[in-house]
Amino acid sequence: MTIHEIANNPTLSGQVRVIEDVVYTAMDGEPLHMAILTPWTQRYPKDYQTNPRPLIVFVQGSSWRTPVLGEKIPQLVQYVKKGYVVATVQHRSAIDGHAFPAFLQDVKTAIRFLRANAQKYTIDPHRVAIWGTSSGANAAMLVGLTGDDPRYKVDRYADQSDAVDAVISCFAPMDVADTFKYTAKVPGNQLLQFCLFGPDPTKWPAIEKEMSPLYQVKDGQKYPPFLLMHGDADKVVPYAQMEKMYHRLQENGNAVTAYRVKGADHERDFWSQKVYNIAGDFLDQQIK
Repeated sequence: MTIHEIANNPTLSGQVRVIEDVVYTAMDGEPLHMAILTPWTQRYPKDYQTNPRPLIVFVQGSSWRTPVLGEKIPQLVQYVKKGYVVATVQHRSAIDGHAFPAFLQDVKTAIRFLRANAQKYTIDPHRVAIWGTSSGANAAMLVGLTGDDPRYKVDRYADQSDAVDAVISCFAPMDVADTFKYTAKVPGNQLLQFCLFGPDPTKWPAIEKEMSPLYQVKDGQKYPPFLLMHGDADKVVPYAQMEKMYHRLQENGNAVTAYRVKGADHERDFWSQKVYNIAGDFLDQQIK
């Protein structure tokens, strides 16, 4: 009988660690969490040194409720193995009384927290991308379009920047009013609008525009590169919104790449390894 032998892995190469329940701030007495995916070697900094890595901030779609942190962790692990640190972040829930711009303020605070703690998590603060899906992609687009905007900056980690170097959007609401019109018959549609925009419907149009990336592109302003992906059979956010956003950014002279996922609905059959590879190639070109 032969006992086979393999070498050990003294540098812990290829091993990924999930640092769970990192509290990055508390808003209105509510702690907000993130999960950080890093190489396992970073648990032993005295023994194994790694160079600072580019950061991907990921915001899971949630209909502007509090995101589930673990939703995409199994897929995001591949980017840690490619040389990134990944942080998937929570924000406050609109349904719990936190109207716009609460979710945007929270995501920006998470970015500033990560920059403030860059050395602890072996992050390169000068190479930061944001990636979101659905409502999380709406947040990601707004982050990319409003870097360091004082309207959305709270006092937490105020010495740090919340601007990013690249944006990935998957099936984002680019025109919020149009999105709610498209899903008018979905149960809870009207309630969510009251939660997001406040009790006075006469004020909604202005808030909807402020929350719509399509209307936040300022003529002549330089923005980070964008990667837009959307399924053309999406029953929650119209595919046409991505096309409009693509043309608006392109006409403004901004770097933007767009992919139409044929036959794909919202989430679900949108995802494939091809999508993850496109995102990975974009990140490698922009921040690695």
